[in-house]
Amino acid sequence: MLMDMQLAEPFSTRTSLELMYHVSRELASALDLRTVLERVLFLSMSNVGAINGSIIVLDDGGQPIESIIITGSNVHTHTTRQLRAVYERGLAGWVTSHNQAVLIPNTSQDERWLRRPDDAEGRTGPKSAVSAPITVRDRVVGVMTLVHPSPGFFNQDHLELVQAIADQAGIAVLNARLYADSQRQARVMTALAESAAVITASLKLEDVLQRILEQISQALRVEVVSSALIDPEQGGLVFMATTGRKSQNVVGIRLEVGQGVAGWVAKEGRGVVIPDTRKDPRFYPEVDKLLGFQTRAIACAPIRSEGKVIGILEALNPINGVFDPDALLVLSGIGSLAGTAIRHAQLFERLVATQQRYQELFEDSIDPILVTDWNGYVMEANRQAEIITGVPKEALAQMSIDRLQVVNPEVVGERYANLANGEIVSYEAILHNQAGREVPVQVYTRRVHIESVPHLQWILHDLTERKDLDNLRNDLISMIYHDLRSPLTNVVSSLDILGTMLPQAEFSNLTPLLEIATHSVERIQRLTNSLLDMRQLEAGTAVVNRLPASPLVLAREATEAVYPLAANKGQEIKILDQSDLPMVAVDADMVRRVLINLLENAVKYTPSGSKIYVSASRKADWVLMSVQDSGPGIPDSEHERIFDKFTRLHGKDGPRGFGLGLAYCRLAVEGHGGRIWVESQPGCGASFIFTLPIAREALESTERL
Repeated sequence: MLMDMQLAEPFSTRTSLELMYHVSRELASALDLRTVLERVLFLSMSNVGAINGSIIVLDDGGQPIESIIITGSNVHTHTTRQLRAVYERGLAGWVTSHNQAVLIPNTSQDERWLRRPDDAEGRTGPKSAVSAPITVRDRVVGVMTLVHPSPGFFNQDHLELVQAIADQAGIAVLNARLYADSQRQARVMTALAESAAVITASLKLEDVLQRILEQISQALRVEVVSSALIDPEQGGLVFMATTGRKSQNVVGIRLEVGQGVAGWVAKEGRGVVIPDTRKDPRFYPEVDKLLGFQTRAIACAPIRSEGKVIGILEALNPINGVFDPDALLVLSGIGSLAGTAIRHAQLFERLVATQQRYQELFEDSIDPILVTDWNGYVMEANRQAEIITGVPKEALAQMSIDRLQVVNPEVVGERYANLANGEIVSYEAILHNQAGREVPVQVYTRRVHIESVPHLQWILHDLTERKDLDNLRNDLISMIYHDLRSPLTNVVSSLDILGTMLPQAEFSNLTPLLEIATHSVERIQRLTNSLLDMRQLEAGTAVVNRLPASPLVLAREATEAVYPLAANKGQEIKILDQSDLPMVAVDADMVRRVLINLLENAVKYTPSGSKIYVSASRKADWVLMSVQDSGPGIPDSEHERIFDKFTRLHGKDGPRGFGLGLAYCRLAVEGHGGRIWVESQPGCGASFIFTLPIAREALESTERL
């Protein structure tokens, strides 16, 4: 042992190395935890001149499990409870939570020191303290605290030396703790080793229960052994298994918790031996009457799992007439072991059932599903993946996902970096099957864990039908536009000529009919033009026919087009005029149709006799136009979705349609570089607002001013 000394000057490197070597030899010579703690503490105290010291050992959860205190030359063990308050509220707890050594020159001046009555001025008074964490690979396994009765005794060199000893002692303390744990477990397991080997040899619940009963029967030498488990859904005890021919009919019998000896044990959670059932009021004879069996003596113990009673074990009628003195101890021990085995068997059966359901869902999915490793090589594939690729499962295994479909690197990231957070990403791709056919698919991929190993799941949704429908729809739109355009133009021209040819005085009653026909044909023309515009805008075609136009003129023209619809419902459309509005650079016909669509929606959803407002205002380089109604309003969750194609928000008796109007509005506005949105709350109407770019001439004029 190095001589006791106060560190008047820093240790030399050689002295430090010698000390660490000596500490290592001392610690390596013992495995007993108490011996190790005692040596570590004595070494530390002697080398820094401490008078008192303590070590608290922590488990993996950071809770104190062992400790030692040395005062002078006296060693105090079994002090964990005494030191718990110090650990939780004092210096040791602070050192542990911060994983940092601490030097306290004066304990009376530091809040981290937990002052006790013996720290009073009239007793020991202020002290000097140094404390360091005992760590192994950045994990705190303990904390050591050294104390000297003189304030200011310890210095920085003491702190560094204590930390060095603590670092050196970390492995020894951890090993000793683990050794103590293993010794304690070995003592417990040795007593039940034979039963454990037999009971845990199977994970099938029926086999586990039968093995448990056979072990009890051999150990206690009784006529009958039965087991009953608590029904987690309906409550009560249900007998699950039994030994002995005369008692086979007991399986399935139910007892209420508290009923009979078995029910009493389940309720109280403690075992009992009844040498003579005739003298015990807890005995329930009805089961004997039902089975034609006579129970003379009972030993019964609870089955526990995770601290809860999940059932009972019951031994009846010892062959030699009486139970051995240790019968309840053996039954209780096997019952404790049985709880774990039964729980594992139940969990295993649930796991098997869950895996079976997952496998069925996986195999029977209507979409192809592939599971790859993190490098993109196929590990598993379902039946649909085999069908769509035309490749047998055996050949799919270890095939790169790149060979089946082109992975979009912008979406998944380099080496699938974008999938690391577990979110689902999606993109469209082309799948190449064995027959050489290209299949359009929507790919959904995300990270999944299989047996704690990260994998990638790829769901390939076949888009062939949707693509065919898209093509059919495009062909239909093209047909509608091109085949209807010429006849509609002829109808409009004919109506105009007819209107000029009819004398107003003689045929005034026909004028409203001509106006209705004209408005209807114009509406069909707007619809066909909108369908063609949507097709072009979705294809990325730019809006090229952009000329200066007045926002208010566009609003008036749209209002005039919708006026007959509003008049039929007794509604009034008001334009809130704002002077000095600049011209906007737009395709006037497209913007006019945007306003008409918004106004027609407003007329549909606004109650009869109400007002609809159209307004326009300037904001920076944009003109904001809005259409406000007093209809039922739109929930926040639908504010984005209503601008999607074929989306309708209506009740059972609400307005009907194809849901293309707002989709066209969004495409047309965004085609001009603007944006469109809705401001609404249920029951408070809705305001559809969109922006249009100010014409360059107007901007230049404003800048000159």
